[in-house]
Amino acid sequence: MSHALKTGGDRGYLRIATEEAFATREQIDAYLRMLRDGTADRGMVSLWGFYGQSPSQRATQIIDRLLDLGDQRLADMDATGIDVAILSLTSPGVQPLLDVNEAKAMVARANDHLAERCAAHPTRFVGMTSIAPQDPDWSAAEIRRGAADLGFKGVMVNSHTQGEYLDDPKFDPIFRALADTGQPLYIHPSTPPDAMIGPMLDAGLDGAIFGFGVETGMHLLRLITIGIFDRYPDLQIVVGHMGEALPYWLYRLDYMHQAGVRSQRYERMKPLNKSIHDYMRSNVCVTTSGMAWEPAIKFAQSVLGEDRVMYAMDYPYQYVADEVRAHDLLDITNGAKRKLMQTNAERVFNL
Repeated sequence: MSHALKTGGDRGYLRIATEEAFATREQIDAYLRMLRDGTADRGMVSLWGFYGQSPSQRATQIIDRLLDLGDQRLADMDATGIDVAILSLTSPGVQPLLDVNEAKAMVARANDHLAERCAAHPTRFVGMTSIAPQDPDWSAAEIRRGAADLGFKGVMVNSHTQGEYLDDPKFDPIFRALADTGQPLYIHPSTPPDAMIGPMLDAGLDGAIFGFGVETGMHLLRLITIGIFDRYPDLQIVVGHMGEALPYWLYRLDYMHQAGVRSQRYERMKPLNKSIHDYMRSNVCVTTSGMAWEPAIKFAQSVLGEDRVMYAMDYPYQYVADEVRAHDLLDITNGAKRKLMQTNAERVFNL
């Protein structure tokens, strides 16, 4: 252990963790029902068949921590020096639910619960609005309610919704609401839909080890290449896990995207106002959730800019004190470290 972890800014910055999950008992019970009745997709069977049913220490400990928005969570934050947690409903939210009315009522109750807990601990907890994209107009109204009435500072979506992606025009009300409220959209991973999960599932690669990043990185690319930032130039999108690998592909992404546009090979691939790399530097922020690795963090800062990389712990799925210390000990300037740990999150989430 190199140093004690304390809250309060003793190292010259506060630690704001930007991808921290919670769950409700109602949500988990709905997942278990879907596992029993056969309506869960293959990804949910893999992910929540484990977390919701396994007697293993990892599964039971994570469920206990997900359900706690009080003393245990605060104690865990104190033990690792986390000053503020930006909280959102754990993946896949209510997006797999087939009954749209059930999904809307459940996520509204989850948002109300989160708002109550944030109000109880206003200096430690910040909330993001969760939505039911199955009903885009309702989700737009919930985004506005979250911003105006609940005091939330961003919007969480857990990637695809039953195999559908936000680049579909029917989801435009969600983006209009984001523009109206000036709030960032956080795209969190979900397990890949049945149409793409097969080879990953067979190899045990469908979850956080690989499938999450592949699926979520594709989602962001779909949005960029359909021109979402040309339509909404002030929109900010946040993705975790060091940008779901996209920063490390930027050279090739730009080359092949521009080649595709010139060749007119794909109907939907039209010219954009800027390059993919430029959008990543102006409209996308990445977080370090699950990636406390100095080479990756420094590379992302170098290609995206120091203002585009934020700290996240990924609690409770990756709760490791030494990963906090790894951020504290990064070989970067004090100014860059303060941006990473505190001020970028304050700017992006308007704290």
